[in-house]
Amino acid sequence: MAVKLGLLLAAAYLVGAIPLAFLIVKWRYGEDIRHRGTGGVGAANVFKSFSKPLGVLIFFYDIGKGVLMVWVARWLGLTLSMQVAVGLAVIAGHNWPIFLRFNAGRGLATTIGVALYLFPWGIWFFIAGAAFTLILGSSPLPVLVGVVAMPVASLALGQPIEITLGLVAFCVVLIIRRLTAPRKPDSAPVSMRELVLNRLLFDRDSRDGNAWITIKPVTLKTIKAKPKERR
Repeated sequence: MAVKLGLLLAAAYLVGAIPLAFLIVKWRYGEDIRHRGTGGVGAANVFKSFSKPLGVLIFFYDIGKGVLMVWVARWLGLTLSMQVAVGLAVIAGHNWPIFLRFNAGRGLATTIGVALYLFPWGIWFFIAGAAFTLILGSSPLPVLVGVVAMPVASLALGQPIEITLGLVAFCVVLIIRRLTAPRKPDSAPVSMRELVLNRLLFDRDSRDGNAWITIKPVTLKTIKAKPKERR
């Protein structure tokens, strides 16, 4: 069982580490997604900076790889705690992929995929928690609240302790990823205390979202004007 778990953990990490957002943007637009928009290697940055349909496609891909690896763990007869460990491995692969020098996205979609499979009812509590705080007008905070709502709901509904602790771990990983993202040069004047608070609540170094994200949408016209960049 230990060998099986070890192999599956490695496989889950590698599957999670496949940077589809990076690969598609590089192939389709000839650009490095890490240098555009938020700099995140995930569906949200593709959606905002490049293409909404591609962003939606990558979102479901990231959800799917989380579901797939936990399903494989269950199919192989691994215990519930082992399934949670596999889920953490695929999320870690997405957040810190070896193929991109251990710096990519925030892992929200993959986290939702893993949580959805382990605790299907949790998605409704995620949506409810996120919707409740969406009135504040900043999506990163509702996302954080939604993720925190899932382990609370799991505990309240009497789910197995492995599920509850796993959901807590997913939340902690999300927070760690926010806090450890590379610092951009233009955020140098921001104090460490303000930086931590901004990253925790708004997932950026600055309170001003417009100043933080400079988006230049890519169009087919832009692509045709720079054909060499796609080679």
